[in-house]
Amino acid sequence: DVESTPDTDMLIRRSLQRLSVVFQHVKMTSSYNFSTSAPDDVILETIDTKGVITLNRPKVLNSLNLSMIRKIHPQLTAWENEPLTTMVIIKGAGDKAFCAGGDIRAVTEAGKVGDRLSQDFFKEEYMLNNKIGTYEIPYVALIDGITMGGGVGLSVHGMFRVATERTLFAMPETAIGLFPDVGGGYFLPRLGGKLGVYLALSGFRLKGRDVLKAGVATHFVQSDKLADLEKSLLAMENARAHDIGEVLYKYQSMSTDIPDTDFVLEPHIEEIDRLFNGDTVEEIVHNLKMEGSEWAKKQLDTLSKMSPTSMKITLRQILEAETMTLQDVLVMEYRLSQHCVEDHDFYEGVRALLVDKDQSPKWNPATLEKVTPQKVDWYFSPLPEERELKL
Repeated sequence: DVESTPDTDMLIRRSLQRLSVVFQHVKMTSSYNFSTSAPDDVILETIDTKGVITLNRPKVLNSLNLSMIRKIHPQLTAWENEPLTTMVIIKGAGDKAFCAGGDIRAVTEAGKVGDRLSQDFFKEEYMLNNKIGTYEIPYVALIDGITMGGGVGLSVHGMFRVATERTLFAMPETAIGLFPDVGGGYFLPRLGGKLGVYLALSGFRLKGRDVLKAGVATHFVQSDKLADLEKSLLAMENARAHDIGEVLYKYQSMSTDIPDTDFVLEPHIEEIDRLFNGDTVEEIVHNLKMEGSEWAKKQLDTLSKMSPTSMKITLRQILEAETMTLQDVLVMEYRLSQHCVEDHDFYEGVRALLVDKDQSPKWNPATLEKVTPQKVDWYFSPLPEERELKL
């Protein structure tokens, strides 16, 4: 069954609601410092010739804020410039999440009052994504637990991504009036077929081994072996990418306690590739309506809840990014992010899912037909030169 379970739905709702609870009990004013920093929100260690990053906000599912970005990026650069560094490992504290996403509630609160965080967060996050995507040292992300949005950006562009049975992957941005950013335009169309389009538009959640089978993870290791895996990685001498891969594969081979079943979407891959093969969202919706199956009807119901504007910019983002470099994708996505901050649906989606939690966003425009080509073009239009992302 490819549909979510009540337990999974509850976990997702909690993760979305808690992405930015650092602001939950704060009365927002225009003078508030949105980029507050906690000294231990991320732990950076150098162990022999290895760097270890621990995202350390377990109470808010290790959600990524600007303070963490500004600590991680320069440390990655320092390790890269140190000739003796052979590997970087990134993981999340606690057993619930690697990183449930970016601190988007903080971003929208800042955007309402013109605070720079709404520019700086996306810009510096995407610069960090690019650093990871071009990193010259083997980078191992242990994506144990919830890995969504900004957490995907911290992992998917790296050389190795290790999922566990607790991994819960999703790019749920169309539900909050955003789009699958952090380089989503780069990795999603490269998953094969139209799987990336489907995941981006629907926000479908992948769990456990399915994260590997979809191509998001490179390896699967059961969670009770992660500590030993990390010890083995840290004990390696003169570790090269090939050697690291062999160690990861060894632990994957030992992870037999978790049943290996068929890919959860395997029964629907043919339908996904056929029905989500459209140049417009309207075409995809038409395909689903004409199909008429129970599965197709469920997809229509899911898409009907998403921001029409978000779906349109997301589809164009993914289709255009198929042939773009990661750098060009991130420049495009930064333009999209800033236009989201200037428009309506991002604020409304965050209000409905994270603030008031009524789960009833009022999208504007409310239908796909009313999202004009001119509006979509505006989202992709260049920013003033001084505001553009430069990589």
